[in-house]
Amino acid sequence: MNLNRHPHPEEPHVAQTPLRTETVPDTTTASSRIDSATKESLEDYTLRFAPRSYRRWGPAVVATSALGGIAYLADFAIGANIGISYGTTNAVLGILVAALIIFVTGFPLAYYAARYNIDLDLITRGSGFGYYGSVVTNVVFASFTFIFFATEGAIMAQGLQVGLGIPLWIGYAVSTFMVIPLVVYGMRILSKLQVWTTPLWLVLMVIPLVYLVARDPDAVGDFLAFRGEAGGSGVDSAFVMLAAGVCLSLMAQIAEQIDYLRFMPPRTAGNRRAWWTAVVMAGPGWVVFGAIKQVIGLFIAVYLISRAVPGASPQANEPVHQFLGVYEQMMPGWLAMALAVVLVVISQIKINVTNAYSGSLAWTNSFTRVTRTYPGRLVFVLVNLGFALALMEANMFDFLNSILSFYANCAIAWVVTVASDIVINKYLLRISPKVPEFRRGMLHAVNPVGFCSMLASALVSIAIYFGAFGAAVQPYSPLFAVGIAAVMPPVLAIATRGRFYLRRTDDGIDLPMFDAEGNPSDARLRCCVTGLEFERPDMIASAVPGPDGRTQYISSLALAQDKSGVHVLPPQRR
Repeated sequence: MNLNRHPHPEEPHVAQTPLRTETVPDTTTASSRIDSATKESLEDYTLRFAPRSYRRWGPAVVATSALGGIAYLADFAIGANIGISYGTTNAVLGILVAALIIFVTGFPLAYYAARYNIDLDLITRGSGFGYYGSVVTNVVFASFTFIFFATEGAIMAQGLQVGLGIPLWIGYAVSTFMVIPLVVYGMRILSKLQVWTTPLWLVLMVIPLVYLVARDPDAVGDFLAFRGEAGGSGVDSAFVMLAAGVCLSLMAQIAEQIDYLRFMPPRTAGNRRAWWTAVVMAGPGWVVFGAIKQVIGLFIAVYLISRAVPGASPQANEPVHQFLGVYEQMMPGWLAMALAVVLVVISQIKINVTNAYSGSLAWTNSFTRVTRTYPGRLVFVLVNLGFALALMEANMFDFLNSILSFYANCAIAWVVTVASDIVINKYLLRISPKVPEFRRGMLHAVNPVGFCSMLASALVSIAIYFGAFGAAVQPYSPLFAVGIAAVMPPVLAIATRGRFYLRRTDDGIDLPMFDAEGNPSDARLRCCVTGLEFERPDMIASAVPGPDGRTQYISSLALAQDKSGVHVLPPQRR
């Protein structure tokens, strides 16, 4: 069956025959057992499409869970750091520039995740990178998760030190290991945790700002006039871009939002408005909340510095001291300390369960694809936490700006490349297939369109960041990363005529991929390897026929672990 004959999700299809469940005899022996990968993937869908049978949450619950993941306090530190360095005007403009870029590039990715129910790695495979080519982007994303886990863990350790006198090195360990029990259980526990803790977190975060503005209106004027260590007056484009570069390191956050958005329910006529609201708010809309937090962090830091709050100014860029300094002016010292510690602990748990969860998915996905062995997601939870703990013990908070500025170039190169392929190559040029393909055998190993675009963008922008092209252009490395990643995918797609997107257009299954409303079909097929039934988008025909000569089907999960490759369909002549 040719996938091109399938209706595109945007074009409703009326099935000529009812969708059915195929039962294929299980003729395998050892391979028919349900291994640990299958059991675990039934909970968190580490390597695969998220089936409709699991997606029981409404749009509002998914959106709340996704937004709960941006409760991190790193935004307050980022805003304070760039403001102290470059002044309020340049910092705020840098925040706005970064927010605009992140929103525009994040929208198509969020839409694809919610519409097709796949994570960003699976989207990346079919958006110019190929089956193995997207492994490099998984490494970029996994690095994001442990860098920001370390940032939040360091903030929590600072809170434990200030509030309870716990040494930093012990605080680092506590903040690392306390998330393990929560992460093990996947999306079900994470969604409950985020929904339950969000109201308290919002109250603790908003109260300080409201209090400061109401009690001391002149603080707003001081904030706007703050020049920072650079001491310049007016707008300096170099400082604006240096500030934006730090903020753009958060671009990969869209991948964590997508780890929730892939569980969105099908879009229907009845829930269309709620569905779109959830996708926009919890997808690219996360950056609106992030930008607000960065400005608040800068505002509080300037307040502490300008008002010379005792003991707070030297640590005005540390969130625990920011909130403690404000709380102490509102209430008794013991209560201020308690609330500051509670805020830090809640924030750290909310974001770091997401960091640990998403990082483990990224490492597991890459490892399994390359080795075709599944060691279990828990192994990579521990690996990711080990990297984060090492960064914390190295006191990475002292050189946070440098780490984030460097990492931003890699994150921009990846996300903008995928967004460019979706918007330009899929919708405008129509060279890249609109339906994102992720299954082994359907894709080429590496697609130069996305893979080469990302490498070129990252390498050139990193070289610029380190001054290879002179000090004058050094602050603008993020803009070069955006420009190269946006332009190269369509250029390479045209040059290669799209030959490297699909290895096959026929997946061998004579069932529609989408239902009458354009959502991924919930028709089920039995996997000839595991003996389990999986939904249609997760399945592909096996190259091995059944004993009676009939076509057998295999899930993308089982196919990813097929070391012999006997089930992989051969290339299709075109």
